[in-house]
Order: sequence, then structure tokens, then C-alpha cells
Amino acid sequence: MAIMKAAGIGGSIIALIALLIVLVKSLIAFVGFITGAVKILIIVAFVAVIVVVGYLVFKGLAERKRAGD
Repeated sequence: MAIMKAAGIGGSIIALIALLIVLVKSLIAFVGFITGAVKILIIVAFVAVIVVVGYLVFKGLAERKRAGD
């Protein structure tokens, strides 16, 4: 009976360690996904700002050309 108790304790410790390893791996994967999503959002925001600035510049040039005529 003592062997069963020792195996049960050892097995439960090994199971807890395995669960902790899986948890850490999944947390690392989640953090990687979040940082990737944030990077993509930053790139999309910069592209949108550049497009809006370009649009406003061309709009200003067209208005200046129209006012000069």
C-alpha cells in the first residue's frame, strides 16, 4: 500500500509539472499571437495615416490649381 501512495504522489507531481509546462507553452504562443496582431495593427495604422496624408496633399494641390485658374 505504501508503494501505491508513493506512486500516486510522484505521479501527481509529474502530472502537475506536465500541466505547468503545457500552460507555459500556451502562454508563450498566446503572447506571440498578441504581439503579431499588435504589429499588424500598427502597420495598418501607419499605412492609413500615409494614405490620408497623401489624399489631403493631392486635394490641396487640386484646390490650389483650381483657385489659380
